[in-house]
Amino acid sequence: MKKLILDLDTGIDDSMALAYAVESSDFELIGVTGTYGNVYTEVGAQNALNVLQVLGHSDVPVYCGAKHSLHTERYLRHEISAKIHGENGVGDVDLPMASRPIEEKKAVDFLIWAITKYRQDLVIVATGPLTNLALALKQAPLLKEIIGPVVIMGGALTVPGNVSPYAEANISKDPHAAKFLFESGIDLTMVGLDVTERSQLTKQDTQTWRQVQTMSGRVFADMVDYYIAQHPHSGATASYLHDPSAVICAAHPEWFTMLPMHMTVITEGEGTGRTIGDPAKLRTPEPRVKVCVGVDSEKVERHFVETLTALFRKAI
Repeated sequence: MKKLILDLDTGIDDSMALAYAVESSDFELIGVTGTYGNVYTEVGAQNALNVLQVLGHSDVPVYCGAKHSLHTERYLRHEISAKIHGENGVGDVDLPMASRPIEEKKAVDFLIWAITKYRQDLVIVATGPLTNLALALKQAPLLKEIIGPVVIMGGALTVPGNVSPYAEANISKDPHAAKFLFESGIDLTMVGLDVTERSQLTKQDTQTWRQVQTMSGRVFADMVDYYIAQHPHSGATASYLHDPSAVICAAHPEWFTMLPMHMTVITEGEGTGRTIGDPAKLRTPEPRVKVCVGVDSEKVERHFVETLTALFRKAI
């Protein structure tokens, strides 16, 4: 069984990705590394710990990572993040405080240790800014030769961005880190808005979780109902499956159509944060980045809801 690390800025859809990961039979989740984005790093790390305890998986360690991008000295949470994810990042749901503390080891050190130990048997899924991974590979460049698959939720190739006409939110928060990783030669799969906006979660699904009649089912139903309410495109009846799609793609790549490309990221000007094919490598063979451009949404949606329902039946 493959080992798995989730790199999260734990908001609501990160929490859903985390729940899927702990229940998946395809992976053993060995740790969560926290980053900034939906919330500040420390808040997201604590959210991850609290969610893990609710799900009955307090054994999974959580590490604090980067607090800001490679080229800034401070991160200021945007008011839109507070609106979409709630002030506390989990839909303003009051989660019980985890008894396990955040680990003293830093996220970058944990990533370097895990990549060195598990190599190709380790999958890393990142659903926030890519600063932690970039820092790890910059600190230990030889990791690029041994690192296993990396799957990210981020970017937009064939559709507009969600923070500008060009940029998706996660990439926009640290375009330099994303550019570094896209051009690094590692095995990287981009699960961007091209596919995540094709899969949805509905209030009918959250009602299924409520009917399980466990605390975990109710907590997640409350969180996701809040999240759905922030998606007016659906009439506030459904939300996109952004972050869960990345973990599902790591487990079931056969449900996704991928385009191999040499990718880069625009880091200056109006197009900052745009994920695009690298014009300098149009004739270079064997691209290492795979961009998801299609998805069997029906399979993804059904599998996700069934997986979390099974988890909630076993949890508290």
